[in-house]
Amino acid sequence: MAVLVLADVDNGKLTAATARVVAAAAELGPVDLLVASAAAEEARTIAGVHRVLAGELPRIADALAPVLAKLAGPYSHIVAAANATGRDVIPRLAALLDLMPVTDVTAILGPNKFERPIYAGNATETVSDGQGKHLLTVRASAFAPARSGNAAIVEAIDTSNPSVAEIMGEQRSQSTRPELSTAQIVVSGGIPLGDKFGLIEQLAGQLGAAVGATRAAVDAGFAPNELQVGQTGKIVAPDLYVGIGISGALQHLAGIQGAKAVFAINKDPAAPLMQIADAALVADLFEAVPAVIAELEKLGIKR
Repeated sequence: MAVLVLADVDNGKLTAATARVVAAAAELGPVDLLVASAAAEEARTIAGVHRVLAGELPRIADALAPVLAKLAGPYSHIVAAANATGRDVIPRLAALLDLMPVTDVTAILGPNKFERPIYAGNATETVSDGQGKHLLTVRASAFAPARSGNAAIVEAIDTSNPSVAEIMGEQRSQSTRPELSTAQIVVSGGIPLGDKFGLIEQLAGQLGAAVGATRAAVDAGFAPNELQVGQTGKIVAPDLYVGIGISGALQHLAGIQGAKAVFAINKDPAAPLMQIADAALVADLFEAVPAVIAELEKLGIKR
């Protein structure tokens, strides 16, 4: 069984999600990686990739899905990351191929058996897919990244396809922080921070962490939309998740359930996040966070 993986590319470079999706897909068989030409050389180094299919991929889902449909024939599985692109493309591909996709996969139990979260992450569902071809979106944060050092062959293919939609413009946010959905440490803030959200940036900088925020903090304008963590934002699974001033709404907890360790600071000891945290500090965040930063500076911890 051969597997076709849609690479996740941003600004001409592979995102961290691609190596994780390849690692997941490699459990199903030899992997061919479909990628934009600009990232082909980087893609060929990922362990587990048998062949890189490179072309000028359409950036709009309604044009990209037919490209995948044309390539689908020899593959038992077609896999993409469960992010904005994958969630847009795979359902369209499913409609073209008259198949049912399995989305947000967190574990692969066999060629046609997968696990995924349901009920806002409160339960895990095992799905048995009896179709001849399988379309998957994979939660990248649930899998360790594939290593590098490979030298897969690169094959140029024609991926041109017209689209009825057109990208009129885009806004990009620049950051030196780790990518939120695949970061090893995430520091997130809630709405109590208000216009003092810079405290989260300071602590994250001290720890070399990605910055996250709750939906309420984003909706209130204290943090940009791309930092939202939760079921309706980005799903994270870091080694350490630090939640500051976060009560722990159900949709937020669903987005951090893969975290290996959780540390929370809140004045309310009964807050849901405080109840599930591995370590919790009951304190005023405006006193506690500067104190933590100062202690880290004294210890010389700066990543």
